[in-house]
Amino acid sequence: MQKTGLYALAGITLFALVFAFVPTGRSEAGTGVTLSGVELRLYPSRDPDAVWRFKATQVASEPLQSRTVLSGLSGGQRVVKEKDARNRYTGRTVLDARLSAPDLTIDGQDNMTTRQARITLVKECADIDLTGHDQTPVRIEGGRGFYAPVAKVRSPFLNGDYQKLQMSFDFNIEDVDDKNSVTFSYLDTTERCVNGQRVKA
Repeated sequence: MQKTGLYALAGITLFALVFAFVPTGRSEAGTGVTLSGVELRLYPSRDPDAVWRFKATQVASEPLQSRTVLSGLSGGQRVVKEKDARNRYTGRTVLDARLSAPDLTIDGQDNMTTRQARITLVKECADIDLTGHDQTPVRIEGGRGFYAPVAKVRSPFLNGDYQKLQMSFDFNIEDVDDKNSVTFSYLDTTERCVNGQRVKA
């Protein structure tokens, strides 16, 4: 099960290799394949309890570089297997996070990179705006979390402006540039998070 994401990417790569040599009428020789209007599921090998779902207007597979580029992205979601109070699987899945970004690049290890993204952690009602650049993009790693050179966190009980933020999907800050980051905690918050929705406290 842990290698499902790798198998899925290998399948896309195989599909690309098969159709790489089909004439397309273009003057340039291509090494990959481009699909339009695609619904995609990603099963990260390092995050076996999670599935990412996307819709994209265009998906370009680049097998020689072991990457897939999604453009015109919408409906990004991270869905995880539900566990009960005893940490046992219930057989159901729950929405864990939403992802919006203009595009995504998925590499051979199921890592996703982009220039800019918003991740919403549903359980915490937390919106995290992530900004990167060409040299150091926003990076989303299966089984670990996400990293960005610049990040803004907004939630009912914690706001912050951060540099070099590494955060888990459990809303834990794992690393940050302390000297250039600011955190605001609210003891008397006027909002609380109920079933993924902000409501008045």
